[in-house]
Amino acid sequence: MSGALSWSFIRLYLLVLLYFSANSILNVIIPLQGEALGATNTTIGLIMGAYLFTTMFFRPWAGQIIQKYGPIKVLRVILIVNGFALILYTVTGLGGFVVARILQGVSTAFFSMALQIGIIDALPEKDRSQGISLYSLFSYIPGIVGPLLALGIWRGDMEYFGVVMIAIAIFTGVFGYNAKMEKAKAQPDTKNPAQTGNMLASFSQLMKNPHLFKCGVLMLSGSIIFGAITIFIPLYAEEVRSGNAGIFLMLMAIAVVISRFSFRKLIPSDGKWHSFFMMGTMLLLAVGAQSVSFAISGGVIFFYLGAILIGIAQALLYPTLTTYLSFVLPQGDRNVLLGLFIAMADLGVSLGGVLLGPIADSYSFSTAYMFCAVLGLAMLIFSYDRRKIFIG
Repeated sequence: MSGALSWSFIRLYLLVLLYFSANSILNVIIPLQGEALGATNTTIGLIMGAYLFTTMFFRPWAGQIIQKYGPIKVLRVILIVNGFALILYTVTGLGGFVVARILQGVSTAFFSMALQIGIIDALPEKDRSQGISLYSLFSYIPGIVGPLLALGIWRGDMEYFGVVMIAIAIFTGVFGYNAKMEKAKAQPDTKNPAQTGNMLASFSQLMKNPHLFKCGVLMLSGSIIFGAITIFIPLYAEEVRSGNAGIFLMLMAIAVVISRFSFRKLIPSDGKWHSFFMMGTMLLLAVGAQSVSFAISGGVIFFYLGAILIGIAQALLYPTLTTYLSFVLPQGDRNVLLGLFIAMADLGVSLGGVLLGPIADSYSFSTAYMFCAVLGLAMLIFSYDRRKIFIG
């Protein structure tokens, strides 16, 4: 096999699988632990949101540092930080989780940027969408079994939680140390020192660059919905008759994995904006969120249907927008600007917990998810563009 499915890339995807396996467990354990200790939904949302809020803050700098030192050197350092964060979860309580979430957020900012920049640089243009899609696919595979494992640990013996976290930290560090990423061919140095050296100027591109603005708004909105679903579903599932958070998250992860692999060649990789493709994706997301909201009265079928629809939408949204931006962003500032875009995804997930936690406290989880459905419908309209945007 060659291209995005060559052995060197499969090793990178396996590293992604190991790295994100901890999150599939923590996303269930932390909300349940918080509720058991008397924390409000607002507090749980803040703790969970601290992870990706930190990731968002550091991503643009991660893109710049990786551009300067290369992905491999950065990757080896950051795996040590991640290992320390995972071990910290095992020796602290809920308060210590905040510190661990922040450390994990820093390491994730650099880890994901190093892997994605390495994949984009090493693959020819026609294979970029497949590489990014497979990266995302392997980051969601742990979500198939991780939630069920987390529920088993929670309902059984929490001592196993420490054993699992330490094991993940060790295996990820050892496997990642020998990772390799090489450019497929020499590329001209088109960096603009005035641009890459001024991060504040790069932030202004979020508003000035129409491609980055459109993709950023869509990613932010979609991620708010993903974040609200992921953070609060372990608690909402207890209100849905026969609902099970582990099965919900497993179905969502399976939908992501199958869709990412099955549709990887259908994701646009031509530098054009495909309005109806994006509108269909946002429609799936809106219907999925409303289905989850309606499950409180409609039953568990709507609960699990929402998981599948949201999973499919999640599988399509991120790799489509990332691939499109890899074509249309200026080459000299591409890494930094991609970092800003991915930061919008992080901010959205964080806001999903921070903003919708108070709504759930004041009204209900069902109302919070109805708000997500309305947001998805608004983005369906925003996705439409009559112009055909070609590579500049």
